[in-house]
Amino acid sequence: MRVLVLNSGSSSVKFAVIDTHSKEEIASGIIESIGSETSAVTTKLKNGEKQKSARAIKTIKDAFAVIQEFLRAQNLDASIEAIGHRVVHGGKYFKSQKITAEVKEYLTSIELFAPLHQPAHVAGFENAAVFFPKLTQVAVFDTAFHQTMPRKAFLYGIPYKYYEDLQIRRYGFHGTSHYYLTQEAAKRLKIPVEEINLVTAHLGNGSSASAIRNGKCADTTMGFTPLEGLVMGTRSGSLDPAILFFLHDKLGYDMKRLDKLLNKESGLFGLSGSASDMRAILEKRAAGDERAAIAFEVFCYRLAREIGGIVMALPRLDALVFSGGIGENSAEVRKQTLENLALLGFKTDEARNEIHGKNTNGVISAEGTPLAIVIPTNEELVIAFETEKVVAG
Repeated sequence: MRVLVLNSGSSSVKFAVIDTHSKEEIASGIIESIGSETSAVTTKLKNGEKQKSARAIKTIKDAFAVIQEFLRAQNLDASIEAIGHRVVHGGKYFKSQKITAEVKEYLTSIELFAPLHQPAHVAGFENAAVFFPKLTQVAVFDTAFHQTMPRKAFLYGIPYKYYEDLQIRRYGFHGTSHYYLTQEAAKRLKIPVEEINLVTAHLGNGSSASAIRNGKCADTTMGFTPLEGLVMGTRSGSLDPAILFFLHDKLGYDMKRLDKLLNKESGLFGLSGSASDMRAILEKRAAGDERAAIAFEVFCYRLAREIGGIVMALPRLDALVFSGGIGENSAEVRKQTLENLALLGFKTDEARNEIHGKNTNGVISAEGTPLAIVIPTNEELVIAFETEKVVAG
């Protein structure tokens, strides 16, 4: 089956055409800075040909028109059989769902669970129905893979009635990535997936780590929303909630201001004062920027600290897996994180790490030490497979 995979954001739409039989990406692209006079359009074909352009794309609807135009130009539109949407929060849905009026209504009702993402996803459903009206649409949830967490891992230490009445609990995110990494690690290590025990670290602008026990999620760092856990690009990660009371009382911050502070002004950006992208942080750090050095130091320490916590959910650790834009490409982040995990026996092989584990099946750890590996993630492939499964019934 050929599936159009869509990831609709508030100011961007990412897309890919995936063939589930060959497991190939036929074409892909991203439209960024929607609403700007100079929105960026990047497309890529199977043969590696990439094109970039800038044009005024005012709305999400305009972005979908551009996607349709590109697919038609490549003679791909007629071959697409279904659409799979990445959806950050599934709420009560623990499995992928065909998008119906009932499903859309429910996902709209839980917008507060993921206010930065959920409205954009629903807009994606609606626009896909306009431009591709004959295709079945499927929602694939970031939260689904984590629903095997035991209650000791997903409950918060607040009155139980808030879980019963309002479903306040830890849900976890980046599930499609953690699932893919689990399957791929099992293949590489030649361990049956139902027996493998891992910590998977998906590191990018949004970051999370998960403890995988016998192939299933036992714990993860993100919680009720994608704000909990690791320090991220612009998100704070976990912090003492009393800080919010203090800022309210001391500076008069209301809920809207606090939301903006924690989601858009914190993390690497807040610590460095200048950059949310780890590549820029590393460049500034190398040039002697002290604030960038602080941001790097905190990011790597908090990552190691969280890994050290969730690894306790496992009977043993077969491997620590690095993935995502930072995890796959930053040798410095991996090295510092493994140094921070020295108590668990980790040690970096400098040569392997510098080439990101290429030619060593992803392995970046020194011989005779606990295994650390790099695996490029493929969330789009997982979404395509999930879509095919739902359509097939």
